[in-house]
Amino acid sequence: MAKQKFYVVWEGHTPGVYSSWDDCKRQVDGYNGAKYKSFESKAEAEAALKTNYWKFIQKADPAAKTSAKPAPRSSIIKESVSVDAACSGNPGDMEYRGVWTADHRELFHVGPLPDGTNNIGEFLAIVHALAMLKQQNKPQMPIYSDSKTAQGWVKKGKCNTKLEETSRNKKIFELIQRAENWLAVNKITNPIYKWETEAWGEIPADFGRKQ
Repeated sequence: MAKQKFYVVWEGHTPGVYSSWDDCKRQVDGYNGAKYKSFESKAEAEAALKTNYWKFIQKADPAAKTSAKPAPRSSIIKESVSVDAACSGNPGDMEYRGVWTADHRELFHVGPLPDGTNNIGEFLAIVHALAMLKQQNKPQMPIYSDSKTAQGWVKKGKCNTKLEETSRNKKIFELIQRAENWLAVNKITNPIYKWETEAWGEIPADFGRKQ
């Protein structure tokens, strides 16, 4: 019987430690520049996740490869939610929304709100989608976002913005606090995937107002 291996995903749809190759493969397929490697024990894998990928890649390793190309557009999961944000200026009037990936039907839309940033909007959009899907009892439905920054903030449970709160953007900071509070008490079960804009075109939730 083959000994179980554990897989570290440093860069992928959802970084972490996975106990099967199938689970690992789901996190790296279609992710441009995915970084991952197998380990003999869970403890070793968990320790590796906390350090740098390149420390473990000294030579070509068939168990640690870099994805060369994003997945084709046909691999997009239609039964999913796509989110995006827009901001006219930095800071500026910020808004965000979520749509049904299959037909672009709008599911929620917040804003515009004054003196926000695009990254804040992307973060709030992901959390809004997570809370909505939890309320609808859809704990495994995927969410697409084209912002790696926002995905990182969601994973850490904190909106790591440098924007300062003012009387004008008070509402935005109230939404940030609400989102962080939600992340603190809810376990994320929905996969959050990176939308590959270069390969697939603009995300379905795009506002179509590129600056």
